[in-house]
Amino acid sequence: MKTPRFPLPSGKAALVPSVLAADFTCLKSSLAPVKKLADWVQVDVMDGHFVPNISFGPGIVSSVAAASSLPVDAHLMVSEPGLFIDAFAAAGAGLITVHSEARLAGACLKKIKDLGLKAGLALRPGTPLKRVLPYLQNLDLILIMTVEPGFGGQAFMPEMLPKVKAARELINKSGRGIWLQADGGINAGTAEAAALYGADSLVIGSALFSAENPAAFLRGLRRRL
Repeated sequence: MKTPRFPLPSGKAALVPSVLAADFTCLKSSLAPVKKLADWVQVDVMDGHFVPNISFGPGIVSSVAAASSLPVDAHLMVSEPGLFIDAFAAAGAGLITVHSEARLAGACLKKIKDLGLKAGLALRPGTPLKRVLPYLQNLDLILIMTVEPGFGGQAFMPEMLPKVKAARELINKSGRGIWLQADGGINAGTAEAAALYGADSLVIGSALFSAENPAAFLRGLRRRL
């Protein structure tokens, strides 16, 4: 099944469920309450080396796309993203995000663009924003991690907000249509704070899928933003 194209930044916040926190005993029903309210879905890919956890392979991308009817972003938290780009592209990822700290990040971004996909670059909390500068012309998304990557359900790091603000200023100065994504510890309160500092793509995992009514949670959050 062909999923919709990735949206371009429009000045409105994009709400992005992270399926890491979804119920995999029945993925389709877990995604059903939010698929008409979210903008795209993120799949967190972990290799047990770059981060101390192991999660999903390429096959889950096609499953998530079928279950949600939404574009899928593969966030590669892996040491060697170049080994996996072709597989995740073939599985249907429309956007692939690699980490600036990973091996050959620049070459990976070029490969993603050569495949006709959207390309994102992620920064761990301790990585300075200047690491994005050499790649700015190839980027469709900058991801500021607001937790140390590897596990869901962590507490938002408010000290990352100035970094989000600086990234927004950098994007505005570039004149390019680049999403600014915040990921980690995003809930109703921290989503609003991240948006006020300039993030326009908000990845929501545990707070969304643990809500009593996930659809109402997203509707309320969109109204607030």
